[in-house]
Amino acid sequence: MGEIIEGEKHEKGAKRRPKKHSTNIDMTPMVDLMCLLITFFMLTTAFSKPKVMEITMPEKNADTANQKKPEIAADRTVNILITGNDEVYYYIGLANPNKPPMPVLYKTNYSADGMRKFLLEKNQNVFKQVTELKDKVLKGTLVMADSVLNRKIKEIKKADKKSPIVLIKADEKAKYRNIVDIIDEMAICNIAQYAVVDIAPIELDMIKNAPK
Repeated sequence: MGEIIEGEKHEKGAKRRPKKHSTNIDMTPMVDLMCLLITFFMLTTAFSKPKVMEITMPEKNADTANQKKPEIAADRTVNILITGNDEVYYYIGLANPNKPPMPVLYKTNYSADGMRKFLLEKNQNVFKQVTELKDKVLKGTLVMADSVLNRKIKEIKKADKKSPIVLIKADEKAKYRNIVDIIDEMAICNIAQYAVVDIAPIELDMIKNAPK
């Protein structure tokens, strides 16, 4: 950086005075430091992104009311009932007061030893096959593209006729976070067929009369 030094005029015979240099601060290192800091923060700062859950909605059809609802095998149907206070229940089969006996309602929780353990037991065949396939790809024993791997996983899930069909139902007291937690468990346990549906009045009575 440049600097201006003012000199003094001397008269003849006068005593020569030493030259005084003006104060100079070199800012070049500071500029370099600022550039390094900006680059550091740009590379290390985690930019905030909105967390969005993708939900595939069914296509609208004008004749939906006239269409016959698909029949679901009772022995494969798992109903998960979500309510307030982070409480969750489940039962197997269909709850129809006109066709006794009524199914047994079980209380569980969102931990790995709760709902996840139950779903893994019901879906152990599919979960085992998918896990073994992913391990082979991860270890390099089996080489395939991600698109092929995803297709193979879908084929495994579709081929199994004993895997559970999960119906997720929440009452007005349920928290959105709990619904997200249950949907996450579907992915963790490799559940092929699940849906979020309305809770029935008989199921609300089952929750109300369940032991606390």
